[in-house]
Amino acid sequence: MESLDLKMPKYMVYCVVVACLGSFSNGWVIGSANVPGEVTHACENGSAHVSSSAFPDCLPMATGLWGFAVSAFCVGGLMGGLFGGSIQTKFGRKKTIIFNNLGWILGGLLQGVAVNPAMFIVGRILCGLSCGLGSLATPTYVGEISTIKARGTMGTCNQFAIVIGILLASVIGLPLASVPLWRINYALVAIPAIAQFFLMSGCVESPRYLVSINRIEEAKESLQRLRPNTNIDKEFFGMVEGQLGTAAARVITGMDSASLNKDDAKSFDDQIEDGVVTGEEGVRESMNMIQIFKDPLIRRIALTVLALHVIQQLIGMNAVMYYSTTIFNMSFSAEMSKYMAIVTTVVNFASTVLSLILIDRMGRRPLLLIAEAGACLFSVLLIIGYVYNLGALLVVSVFGYVLSFAIGVGPIPWMLTSEVTPVYASSAVGAIATAMNWAMNFLIGQCFPIVFEGIKGYSFAIFAGVAALAFAFTYLKVPETKGRSLEDIVKGFEKSS
Repeated sequence: MESLDLKMPKYMVYCVVVACLGSFSNGWVIGSANVPGEVTHACENGSAHVSSSAFPDCLPMATGLWGFAVSAFCVGGLMGGLFGGSIQTKFGRKKTIIFNNLGWILGGLLQGVAVNPAMFIVGRILCGLSCGLGSLATPTYVGEISTIKARGTMGTCNQFAIVIGILLASVIGLPLASVPLWRINYALVAIPAIAQFFLMSGCVESPRYLVSINRIEEAKESLQRLRPNTNIDKEFFGMVEGQLGTAAARVITGMDSASLNKDDAKSFDDQIEDGVVTGEEGVRESMNMIQIFKDPLIRRIALTVLALHVIQQLIGMNAVMYYSTTIFNMSFSAEMSKYMAIVTTVVNFASTVLSLILIDRMGRRPLLLIAEAGACLFSVLLIIGYVYNLGALLVVSVFGYVLSFAIGVGPIPWMLTSEVTPVYASSAVGAIATAMNWAMNFLIGQCFPIVFEGIKGYSFAIFAGVAALAFAFTYLKVPETKGRSLEDIVKGFEKSS
């Protein structure tokens, strides 16, 4: 059986699940401040040591400072994403994922034992560093180890794990939303982080990364473990060809011979010295964030990826989630609104499960187009509901918007980042895209409350416009990647440029 016909081998799925523990931690950090937020910064006894002699009951903060404290992890995410490319290129995907857990462990514990706002904010930033680096390393690793037939499903696992993290943080936060139990909710992120720190050592390094640093035999062994009991020759040939060139791939893999011989087993450096392969076809040096904009092909890929990440944030998901509290308060009591916020997270979870099922059946483009059309429609309905004070329409619009976002705009940009970018440029493109994503996230978090205060519900006209432009961009510029190898997708960009 050819490895290209394989769908979900158990060991590959195990490695994907373990890698996505980091995405779960990411989601936990996002959701941990939702339910116990009020008791964290505005409890009855303030900074007095009533419930515990060691820690103050809460960390008194004005609304503005609390808003910054919650969104401080976006600052860490920006920094983690920006420098993540060079880190995962130097140390590899596997080691980066392993040691990235230190930020969640230290940051979570620091928030749990914080005695003043500064400690809490530093803890959020440390967690943010891991969120940013993990946002880059996890999708890259998952995309590079997955089979062609299951790459969409495996890629959606990243977003799925984030949503589960948000949901569990909100649900578990309900019984912990009191003094002094709120501290536990922030510290719990250390548990999945510690689990991943140890479990990830049982996973292989990405074979594509190993090829990129000329560890050819290790790459082949790694791929064989990921594709057990199958013939990996064709898949491995395509993997090597995409990075080193056709002539080099023929020599290294022996695909033009009846069987491999000893000369084929020489290291790639030896073959260059012997003149069998030209240096021009050798290992391509990893590009930095300046070089990707000088190369015409990679620039086109990078701009496509950047646009998708900017759209993901500017389409307004975080703003809708922010506004959802106001919407629910219009239709429900304050207590019920708290539970409705959790229902919204459940809708997000169910929609991501739907995406998990559909992504490799329908393809990326159709789901993305449906999601962007839905986001545009429900943004318009939010405006109508606001203008005519229709509480039921507002609630339905929030749920519809969350559904639209979760089936496409949420998971697909992260997936496409690793799918459309060649390995030698993936770290730089991924780093700048991840940094841009976190920067837009922070921008929306800081600016939307001001915009909403000025023009209220009409602010969703901005998001409807962004969604409409996103639909046009996806239709005209985003290729379908379903059922294609990563190397074939890059070739598609070459042919159309």
